Amino acid sequence: MKVIIVDDEPKAIDLLKSYLTHFSSLELVATFRNGLKAFEFISKNSVDLVLLDINMPHISGISLSKMLPENLKVIFTTAYSEYAVESYEIRALDYLVKPISFERFTKSMSRVLTSNTKSINKQNAVVIVKSGFETYRLESKAILFLEKDGNYMSYHCTTQRILARETIQEALDKLPGHFIQVHKSFIVNAENIISFTSSELTIGKAKIPISETYKNEVLKRLDNNMAC
Repeated sequence: MKVIIVDDEPKAIDLLKSYLTHFSSLELVATFRNGLKAFEFISKNSVDLVLLDINMPHISGISLSKMLPENLKVIFTTAYSEYAVESYEIRALDYLVKPISFERFTKSMSRVLTSNTKSINKQNAVVIVKSGFETYRLESKAILFLEKDGNYMSYHCTTQRILARETIQEALDKLPGHFIQVHKSFIVNAENIISFTSSELTIGKAKIPISETYKNEVLKRLDNNMAC
């Protein structure tokens, strides 16, 4: 995993750098004392984890985190514990209060690595779908999209269509993260999208509508995926 450190205190950067040397799967690729410089770097380079100070000049860590891609993991570091509640609301993976001990840092990195393993496993997941008396084991990549059909969800796959008695939320709860709800009646596999506009997307021969309710978030995620 590629890591950057963003902190306006050189001593804090040096400490985190020394801690990171103990984790062979974490690669420190850059350090920054300015949040705007860090944002510029992230916009042009692949980064998996940001160790981010909150109190910084020009732009705070809280503000910077709101500008970052959703898939980028963030761990806040700060001397002020009163920011903890706000940081967790933003989706921070962890919150480290200075001075940061190596023991506390190790626990945080364990959480990062566990989270990354789960993410990889889920991307390659087998989805269990119950249809009547039969149970199907579907490779997630074979699922094109799901369509709400009365009290059922219709799984449109590459070679078959399966009806399961479940809600949209029940389907979302078991699907990998690259499945996106784009309409009150549709969930799509982002990896199988051929093209899209602001109002619809194409998967195979199907045209799937994008509703106003989900449009902003859907287009943001799709633009990020196409840029990768």
